[in-house]
Amino acid sequence: MPKNTYKIAVLQLNLNDKPENNLKKCLKWVEDAAKQGAEVILIPELYSSHYFCQSEDVENFAYAEPLYSTSFIAFSALAKELGVVIIVPFFEKRMAGVYHNSAYIIDTDGTEAGLYRKMHIPDDPHFYEKFYFTPGDIGFKSFPTKKGNIGTLICWDQWYPEAARLTALQGAEVLFYPTAIGWHPQEKEQYGENQQGAWMNVMRGHAVANGIYVAAANRIGLEKYLPDTDGIEFWGSSFIAGPQGEILAQASVDKEEILIAEVDLSLQENVRQNWPFLRDRRIDKYGDITKRVID
Repeated sequence: MPKNTYKIAVLQLNLNDKPENNLKKCLKWVEDAAKQGAEVILIPELYSSHYFCQSEDVENFAYAEPLYSTSFIAFSALAKELGVVIIVPFFEKRMAGVYHNSAYIIDTDGTEAGLYRKMHIPDDPHFYEKFYFTPGDIGFKSFPTKKGNIGTLICWDQWYPEAARLTALQGAEVLFYPTAIGWHPQEKEQYGENQQGAWMNVMRGHAVANGIYVAAANRIGLEKYLPDTDGIEFWGSSFIAGPQGEILAQASVDKEEILIAEVDLSLQENVRQNWPFLRDRRIDKYGDITKRVID
């Protein structure tokens, strides 16, 4: 049976365009996190390459991998060896012409506890994800693992309270967000502080509104692989928040780090008893939420 407390970790890393290098690096960092006591470990979005969505280029589909191939085989073996849960975001090739931005949830015995496919797909300057990724079609899920019940959403999903709520309502104790987000360097001075603050504030709001732990793992570094562009400066700032939105651990903007914090289910229950937001929901009045707009 899962314990009343368990330790979670997020890895903040600099990643490059060599999948074999990134795989080796992430395996090592997961092992290091486990040595520090982490029991559920999250790595950043699309871990196996640089953030290729800065352009629309069919050659980048070569980074995709079929289900249960390279990433699953490697991290499954490590999860079993270490006795930890690992959340592994990857570029999924479902079939020719259909690709997803996905994440494995691998349990302590190396088996798959679940699969999540990113539901919300952005299309912003240098975040051209709609070119690559089909929206997820398996919904929002809470995944029972031998350490606890966890939910996984991915990056752009961070901005949607509906996604957090639907995952929490299925019993997730922690929302994990593998992430690749940063500044356009030319905009950083004018907009950077507000952009970064909004990113953190919206997820802390999900923690408060749902009485749930939230953990986000971002990458770091200036990824400037396209000629005649400024690239993207990934802002790090990975964090773990408690069920009142309190920051339990936070990383820098520019260093590779392991963040570890404890999930305390007794605290979560106490918070929900005193702030019973889930109890007081007026579910009989929310039908219009399924409309695009309410005209």
